Amino acid sequence: MNTDDRRTAGFKERTRLGEARETFLAALSPHERTVERPLADADGCALAEPAVALADVPGYDRAAVDGFAVRARDTFGASRRSPNVLRVADETVEPNIAVRVHTGSDLPDGADAVVMVEDTDRLGDELEVFDALAEGENVGDRGEDVEEGDQLFDVGHELRPSDLGLLRSVGADSVSVYERPTVAVIPTGEELVESDPSPGEIIETNGLTVTRLVERWGGDASYRDIVVDDPDLLREALESNLDHDVIVTTGGSSVGERDLIPDVVSELGEVVVHGVALKPGHPVALGVVEETPIVMLPGYPVACVVNAFQFLRPVLKHVGHLTERPLPTVEARLTRKLPSSPGTRTFARVRLAYDEGEPLAEPTRTSGSGILSSVALSDGWVVVPEGVEGYDEGDTVAVEGWEWSA
Repeated sequence: MNTDDRRTAGFKERTRLGEARETFLAALSPHERTVERPLADADGCALAEPAVALADVPGYDRAAVDGFAVRARDTFGASRRSPNVLRVADETVEPNIAVRVHTGSDLPDGADAVVMVEDTDRLGDELEVFDALAEGENVGDRGEDVEEGDQLFDVGHELRPSDLGLLRSVGADSVSVYERPTVAVIPTGEELVESDPSPGEIIETNGLTVTRLVERWGGDASYRDIVVDDPDLLREALESNLDHDVIVTTGGSSVGERDLIPDVVSELGEVVVHGVALKPGHPVALGVVEETPIVMLPGYPVACVVNAFQFLRPVLKHVGHLTERPLPTVEARLTRKLPSSPGTRTFARVRLAYDEGEPLAEPTRTSGSGILSSVALSDGWVVVPEGVEGYDEGDTVAVEGWEWSA
C-alpha cells in the first residue's frame, strides 16, 4: 500500500501483540561487543565468559563457633558430671592441649574440632570440657563455601550485588561482560518544545521518560534533540544514529499527514510491523535499517510508555544479552468494572489500595492515551487479554507494577 492509500485507509488490520513482538525479535541479532569491567562497575551486566572461582572460600579451616580448638579424641567420654580436663595453650593443639578461638578464626595446627565456650569452664590454665566431640565438629572446612575451579555463573548471567561480593571473595577484581546496549532516543514533532510552550505547543516529555526507562533496563541512552516533521531531517537523524544498537523515536508513527517516520524507515530499510492490536498505542511501528532495530513509539505519552514496555524493553534485552523477566505482579480485587474491547489487548491503569491488608485495584483509566498523569499517579496496570471482554467488580486481577521493573 502506498503512502496516500495507507493514510486514507488507516489501519485495516492490526497485528496481535505476541505475533508482532516475535516477528520483530526474530529479525534482530544480539551484539557481540565485550569489555572487562571492575566488579564495582559490573552490577546488572551480563557475563561474556563463565565466572570461575580463583581460590577456595574459606581459604583455611576455621572455627565455626566461639570456644576452644581441641583434638576430638581428647574429649571422648566428657560430660557434665565427669568433665575432661585439658590445659590451655596459646598456639598449637597437642594431646590434651586446647587453644582459645573465635568464630571465623584460623583453626590452629593439630586441632580437628572446636568445643563451644558454653560447654567449658576455665580455671586458670586448666579447661574443664563437658561435651564429647566428633572429629570435624564445629569446624568450617577450607573450600566449604566455594572450591577453587568451581564454575559460579554461566555466560549471560546478569550480575547482582551479591554475585559481585561472591566474585570478590574468590579473588576476582574484574569480569568480562557484554557492553550495555546503546540506544538513541529521538523525539519528533512540530508541536514539541523544551520549555515555555505557546498555544498549540507541548513540552517534550516522552524522550525523558524513555531515556530513563532505557537506563533502568540496562542500556546506555543518548537523548537527542527534537526533530520536526520533515522527511529529510528525520532521515538525517536516523542515519546519523545507526551506530547505536537500537534507535527509538517518539511521535509520528501513525497514518496522519505528519506521521512520516514509518515512510522514512521504509525508504532506508524495512518496516516489519505497523499497527498492533493493543490499547493504548496501536499505531506503534517496528523496523530495521542496516541491522539496527528502529522502535517507532506513538506520541501520546501513555501509549508511548505502554509500547516501550511491550517492544523497546524486549528488544533492548535481546540485543544486549540481558534477561527479560516478568514484571512483578500483585493479585488484587477490582473495586469496579473494567471494560475492554474484544480482539485488543488492553492495558488498564490502576491504583492500589489496601483494606485490612487485602490489595484493592482501583481503575484510573482504560482510555485517554494522552493523559500522562494517569500513569504517573497509578501503581501499575491490569492486562486484559484479547479474548476477554473486561473484568467485573470484585474479580481478582494481576496488577503489573511497571515502575518497579528492571
